[in-house]
Amino acid sequence: MPGKRSRRASSSGQRRTRSRTARAELSFSVSLMERLLREGHYAQRLGSSAPVFLAAVIQYLTAMVLELAGNEAQNSGGSRITPELVDMAVHNNALLSGFLGTTTISQVAPDSD
Repeated sequence: MPGKRSRRASSSGQRRTRSRTARAELSFSVSLMERLLREGHYAQRLGSSAPVFLAAVIQYLTAMVLELAGNEAQNSGGSRITPELVDMAVHNNALLSGFLGTTTISQVAPDSD
């Protein structure tokens, strides 16, 4: 039929833009990390890969903490991750305990060490 174009033909010449978060296959926003790094004035200059790396590291640490907290929930017979379980998971892991040792987790009373 003259004058009709398929949807595929009209969009084949256009290039779809993908966000930096999608290109890096991350869940945490790369643009947000960049904004926070710039507003924090941590350095005079900021490389283009720094916010991508920071988003990846934060995503990895979050996944690790949630996995450990999920294991704690299963071990205690529960099906929900509570702040107490997150606290137990962090303190039972040597690396995370050293890294997040002084962090206060909401609704969990700090230890009196």
